[in-house]
Amino acid sequence: MKRLQAMLVPLVLAIPVCGIAQATSATTSVRGSVASVASSANQPQASTTVNSASYVIGAEDVLQVTVWKEPTLSGTFPVRPDGMISLVLVGDVPAAGLTPLQLGNNVAERLKKFIQDPSVSVVVTGVNSQRIFVIGEVSKVGPLQLTAGMTPLQAISAAGGLTAFANAKHVYILRGEQGKQEKIPFNYKQALKGDNKQLIALHPGDTIVVP
Repeated sequence: MKRLQAMLVPLVLAIPVCGIAQATSATTSVRGSVASVASSANQPQASTTVNSASYVIGAEDVLQVTVWKEPTLSGTFPVRPDGMISLVLVGDVPAAGLTPLQLGNNVAERLKKFIQDPSVSVVVTGVNSQRIFVIGEVSKVGPLQLTAGMTPLQAISAAGGLTAFANAKHVYILRGEQGKQEKIPFNYKQALKGDNKQLIALHPGDTIVVP
């Protein structure tokens, strides 16, 4: 009996110790998971970047204009609806329709009257002009981000597709350029069949109307 008791005592004492060790391990694991999540949350999110040599600036875009060694002339500037930005010294400068590289060169040329050999860089920090709009009988009415080569069929798909009441054969696109509005017909059913005539490249500002 004494021999049995001598064997049981260490075993009983070991049980709470094991429990404490397991609890400590679990706590450490939870803390590690929380730390991992917090670290992930604190990491900066990837921002949308554009090619300064090919991207065409549009109204409502936001630009970061940096004049080297001239912090008072640098800053963030929104492109107004008239396509202009306002800068210190040079005043209003046309921005819409130009690439960031072209705009930087134009600003540098204007600054030569005030600064010797100015170096100007332009970065698009807010892409707001590359949008289209979908209205009418679609699941989600509103603006969509325009991607390169997007077609009306793709845009309607991004808007959740047509409703049961949509007139799929008489969809049209409203396009306003240089003060003129153009109405471009689009047959949704023919597009689904692969009709190449329906492969219309959308432009920024286009409005797709689904009657």
